[in-house]
Amino acid sequence: MARKGIHFLKTVTTSEAERIWHAALKLEPLGGEDVSLSEAQGRILDDDIVVPMDVPPFDRALVDGYAVRAADTFGAEEDAPVSLELVAETAPAGAVPKTEVASGMALEVATGGMVPRGADAVQMVEHSEVDGGRLLLYKPVAPGANIQAAGADMRMGETALRAGQRLTTRELGVLAALGIATVRVSRRPRVAIISTGDELVSPGRPLEAGKIYDSNSATVAGAVRDNGGEAEFLGVVPDDEGALRAACETARAGFDVVILSGGTSKGAGDLTFGIIDGTARPGILVHGVAIKPGKPIVLAAWEGRPVAVLPGFPTSAIVTFNLFVAPVLRRLANVPVETEAEPVQARLAVRYHSAEGRHEHVLVHVVPRAVGDPAAYPITGASGSIYAFAQADGTVEVAADRSVLREGETVRVAPLARTLRVADLALIGSHCRGVDLALGMLRKRRGLTAKVVNVGSSAGVEACARGEADLAGVHLLDPDSGEYNRQALERLGPDGVLVRGYVRRQGIYFRKEQFSGNPPTLEALVAMAELRMLNRSRGAGTRVLLDLLLEDIARTRGVSPEALRGGIAGYDAETRSHNAVAAAVASGRADWGLGIEAVAVAYGLGFAPLRDEEYDFLGLRDRVEREPVQAFLEVLRSGEFRDALGALPGFMPDAKTGSPVG
Repeated sequence: MARKGIHFLKTVTTSEAERIWHAALKLEPLGGEDVSLSEAQGRILDDDIVVPMDVPPFDRALVDGYAVRAADTFGAEEDAPVSLELVAETAPAGAVPKTEVASGMALEVATGGMVPRGADAVQMVEHSEVDGGRLLLYKPVAPGANIQAAGADMRMGETALRAGQRLTTRELGVLAALGIATVRVSRRPRVAIISTGDELVSPGRPLEAGKIYDSNSATVAGAVRDNGGEAEFLGVVPDDEGALRAACETARAGFDVVILSGGTSKGAGDLTFGIIDGTARPGILVHGVAIKPGKPIVLAAWEGRPVAVLPGFPTSAIVTFNLFVAPVLRRLANVPVETEAEPVQARLAVRYHSAEGRHEHVLVHVVPRAVGDPAAYPITGASGSIYAFAQADGTVEVAADRSVLREGETVRVAPLARTLRVADLALIGSHCRGVDLALGMLRKRRGLTAKVVNVGSSAGVEACARGEADLAGVHLLDPDSGEYNRQALERLGPDGVLVRGYVRRQGIYFRKEQFSGNPPTLEALVAMAELRMLNRSRGAGTRVLLDLLLEDIARTRGVSPEALRGGIAGYDAETRSHNAVAAAVASGRADWGLGIEAVAVAYGLGFAPLRDEEYDFLGLRDRVEREPVQAFLEVLRSGEFRDALGALPGFMPDAKTGSPVG
């Protein structure tokens, strides 16, 4: 049977064989399907998972104790306790407290219970004593102590999981915490496996003289499953044209990939070649690759679907499968490339204070550094966070007799998963929905992965200076010049690069019904002592903006900024995100706060604009010139990104977005 254009065992190089084969294949992922969480383990996420609600949805106590105002506890000592009124109401887990904690009051709260309005800390029962209707406190607490703020784990509107992630027990925990029962995953390619040869016998049957057991079908099926496919064995087919043709027709009609083993040599192979070439076009593309073992492999295609005939020797079969078939299966199944990982030696990026007297396993992010070992970023406050566990790369073990791990100290990171792959791109700095949007597009366009560590703008700049970050997302306002991010660029020295980002609108969050829909001014809110705000943490760009505006108001009134801030209820109560501020205002735990417009819209809040801020990217020149970073900047410059970002309330890209500026 003649085969046009095909030459028996005309060997080509591995790269040439791959090029010829891939050119004839449709190598796009096969699309998605919806499965229940019970069926999702090990599957590949097909769509980004955007957090539909804050987790937790309310401020909750992390210990059994008493909800108090932290300022009321200052000065408490073992021999001079502070005495507070203990209200009759309690806040067990699952209950909504009705009492507002005023100055001089305390309310009993259980672990996991909702923190009542007015309270900004929880004192542990171990440092407290009930005396009649009074509570004696023997130790002070700081604002925010023993409280997990609303959205501290996950915040509404954030991207919790990204398309292309493998769903392990950690990711399934995230989905369950979000109330998601069904998830869309990438469809696994259906792979038909056919063993050929008169000498083969299926395992479990008697072995006659001159016969051997078929081992390739089991090993290939296992390899198919390891690489994201669903394997179906169509049986051992003898060297009979009718039987082999029928098996091939069945495979062509109902499967995405077809793998045969055996029948690659001259003689018996002529039968296989003719049937494959005659079943569908283009047929056989490669027969013979310059490798050992596995030289006689056959690569073919049926109307864009992969067909491979692996050598019959088991070692040759698995070598050629891993070299040629596995990458194709993973492309079709949308499975990311993974490599086996041993414990990783890293340098601690920041000082970590351990729980003294305890043997601790600290969750960490791992990011590459420009020179030397990668950097390990401890994830603090992770004991109540399933999301932190899902995002971590590994753990660092701290002995019970250690209380501090110092910055720059060498540590060993034990991977949480079977594999640990260093991401293509490292972004460390201030979180933004625009970054999530761009990274989603980068993954779809180029298949590149990113490690995002949200530590704030200032910490991001320092990470860049240490060579740990490719880029830092920043929105740092210089109070003296009124400019954004220029002063931060100077901290990177002559090799620093500022990449233009976009504008985000900052303003005041308020409940529409509280102000009859009329946006309040900051001056008016400051004058309303009965209203309570929730502030951002020190060093946050939003906090810097607020303090700058308050200084202007203080000058107008002829008072000191300290006196003005001291009269604002809740000024000293801090949280780490726009979402946490919005959640507090929406629930009534606070009456106003500052944040970006898109979050206000997501929470159904009123929004009074204050200022448009510049969110840009900083990096060192040698890191910015890396190919993955350039690919990210290409996404920022794309019309697709600008259109999508511009559709978010309060976000404004411009013609220079994604371009370095002087």
